[in-house]
Amino acid sequence: MKLIASSADAASADGQKTLQIANDADLAALAADNAFSGVDRIELQFPKFTDGRAFSQAVMLRRRHGFEGDIRATGEVLIDQLVQMHRSGFTSAVLAEGVDAAAAERQFARYSAFYQGDAQNPQPLFAREAS
Repeated sequence: MKLIASSADAASADGQKTLQIANDADLAALAADNAFSGVDRIELQFPKFTDGRAFSQAVMLRRRHGFEGDIRATGEVLIDQLVQMHRSGFTSAVLAEGVDAAAAERQFARYSAFYQGDAQNPQPLFAREAS
């Protein structure tokens, strides 16, 4: 997962077609309007760390709508949530103000394997090991 410091110019599109989606948006309606076509990055907002609707949106974007581009977490992104964000389908995150990127990276080393499948690895651990 790519981690971006809050002080960096995270809003820069880097030549990518970017779509910002509010956490109360209707993804099915957006998909019906073909809003995801040609989009390289979708930014999902965490207005508060206690508001987890963007987790559900990321999973739906990957599983129901087949989005394969970058899904970026923005807003109040805490290091405690990064591993779950990655498992939900996020591929990048803009860290909240004052969050240490090195401490955030340690989360991925601390929690490196999971029994259950997720948006990144749909098969459970036993099925992955059998393959």
